[in-house]
Amino acid sequence: MLPEISHYLKQKISSFSPDEKIIFNGKEFPLLQGNFKSIPSPLQPATIAFIDGGQAEIISAGNFCCSFIRIVAVIMKDNKNVKQIQKEFFLVTTATYQNSDIFYESKIFGDKIIDEQDLFISSNDPSIKMGKERAPISKIATIARRFAELALSSITEADYVLLDGTLEPSFKNEEKYLPLQQNICSLAKSSSLFTTSGNSPVVLLNKIQPGVWSYHLNHTTFFVKLHQQAKHVFRFEGNEQILPFLVHNSSDAPFLGYPYGLVLADKLARVSNAEKNSLKMRFLLHNDNKDLLPYLSTSNAHDILDSLG
Repeated sequence: MLPEISHYLKQKISSFSPDEKIIFNGKEFPLLQGNFKSIPSPLQPATIAFIDGGQAEIISAGNFCCSFIRIVAVIMKDNKNVKQIQKEFFLVTTATYQNSDIFYESKIFGDKIIDEQDLFISSNDPSIKMGKERAPISKIATIARRFAELALSSITEADYVLLDGTLEPSFKNEEKYLPLQQNICSLAKSSSLFTTSGNSPVVLLNKIQPGVWSYHLNHTTFFVKLHQQAKHVFRFEGNEQILPFLVHNSSDAPFLGYPYGLVLADKLARVSNAEKNSLKMRFLLHNDNKDLLPYLSTSNAHDILDSLG
């Protein structure tokens, strides 16, 4: 059966037509050789701030959630780490009933780089709803982390700022945090874009053009390959003048073609399981929190007991 599956998949995704088009924001863009552009070497060093965030759910029940969020900016010049900026906060989200609907409201404890009011949202808001079910309360931490990453990008001083992800809004109130500065860019590790035959544009572009290049899709969106031996092609948004510096920063052997600055920002922002469990235990062992224990889910309680063992 496995050979049959392999054969079927190869037939479905391996071939492509010269007339194939990339689908982006509801429009079709033809694959054109002229849209490829080589990326030159940088003429002089520049400071680049690489921004990423991490989060961990400390405790959660159906009607409340406490999460820990860390956002980091790593500022590099000529591939040397010259400065780091770190923002941390706890996010406590609770459910409230208003106008015949359940809303989620949040309070921030720590670095308030985003407005708590922007996190007030209906559990049935289409941007966070899961199918026909209302969104879980833990979803708000993801929104807060995204807003915080965007907020930090706007206040970080560097020649260029690079965010992990895209610059397209996905959540209610996200437009308030989208940066207006021309030097803020983004690089997405994964892409959900398709061609008109259902193929992946990043795979097709990598087959068509070897070397290091950018592929112009529209005036702000590109596909980029940042190392000639890289297996990955990424979606890039923003000022293409940063690309020579990203190529210079993308020769780290474990992940060729991906900027080391983003690797480091991810590492520094990540909340480890050990740190998460430590925060969880400190919270639950506090005398004032005994009344919260009955609200915790069975799985949450098992996690705590496992960490004690």
